[in-house]
Amino acid sequence: QVQLEESGGGLVQAGGSLRLSCSASGRTFNSYPMGWFRQAPGKEREFVAAITWSGLITNYEDSVKGRFTISRDNAKNTVYLQMRRLKPEDTAVYYCAADGSYHRIVAGNVDYWGQGTQVTVSS
Repeated sequence: QVQLEESGGGLVQAGGSLRLSCSASGRTFNSYPMGWFRQAPGKEREFVAAITWSGLITNYEDSVKGRFTISRDNAKNTVYLQMRRLKPEDTAVYYCAADGSYHRIVAGNVDYWGQGTQVTVSS
């Protein structure tokens, strides 16, 4: 079992930056690929980014490439999402996710979810 808790969300103006953090507890964190998803009002939850357990391989949804960076610190049991040049369309609840398979995360089939953190980008 893995417990995930996100933090770092908030209100920011368009063009600004935020860094989300996800703290993990439970089973060995550094053996799990991790990911970030988001869900905007009235829309389905969508994949944002994923990272392998080693941190060497990452994957991003097209609309965030070049603006968002996923990273992890296995010593701190934490995964991050650095978001830059934020746009109003990035407004959503952001969820941290963990699964034993990197490919399952990219496909959106995830075993463990956090409770979510709200990110609001004003125009």
